[in-house]
Amino acid sequence: MVDIDAAIGYVVAHGDPVERARLSYLRTGNRPPPGVPLRIENGQTVLGGWPAGADGTVPSVDATCFRLAEIDDLGGLRDPAAERALTWLASVQRGDGTWQEDRSLAPEAPPWAMPGDPEATLYLTAVAGFWMTVAEVEAHPRHEEPARYGNHLAAAARFVVGQLRPDGTWPSFLATGWHAAGLLHDQQFFYESARVQIVLGDRLDDMSPAHVANLAAALRRVNLGDDWLLRTARKRLSETQRTDGGWDSDEGPAFDVNTTLTAIRACR
Repeated sequence: MVDIDAAIGYVVAHGDPVERARLSYLRTGNRPPPGVPLRIENGQTVLGGWPAGADGTVPSVDATCFRLAEIDDLGGLRDPAAERALTWLASVQRGDGTWQEDRSLAPEAPPWAMPGDPEATLYLTAVAGFWMTVAEVEAHPRHEEPARYGNHLAAAARFVVGQLRPDGTWPSFLATGWHAAGLLHDQQFFYESARVQIVLGDRLDDMSPAHVANLAAALRRVNLGDDWLLRTARKRLSETQRTDGGWDSDEGPAFDVNTTLTAIRACR
């Protein structure tokens, strides 16, 4: 079993005000005081997305999805900042259903966000489609109204399905998998989503703690029906939790609190 109390203690001891506010919402469902979301919103561009760096002016698909995850941990996916971000994401989707970063970001873009790169294109399409799916589920949990971004999500899902290999693998980064699984399941590509989940299950033992946390949090956020993979991922998190209550990030100690929050999100 994951030691949630130890994980909470780690975030309280090492987190900044935004991270502690995220923890509070994940624990109690209480929205943060007004100043906390503003710390995130202050970096938002007038177009609606967030830049990749503090000094940037060009919005990034990858950075915007990261901010949407933070906002989701504060219960704010229906707030104006999130709405602007989602509107921006919809506006920059390409005609073939994909997302790519602006070409001006190429000099400093990481491999998973490199403009024009096929692997990055598939990853960004899966992650943008996933967070637009989460926003739709949040706004209309029972699908009682037409999806605001239905056409965008359908186009993204068709592209992702077209990239899957016969064995369920995909020609992109590992994180593409769990985002694609949520997008495809919600768009009723149930067989394709299930194949992706089987591949993820086969790879679970070799994943880093951060990857397992992100996978489990994504599966927890979008109901995929049978939760066998989520149960297995939570077991892996219990095996990789440190004695101080936290989990290792793939980006170094500065991001360990974020990974720990992601694990808490997956297990709450």
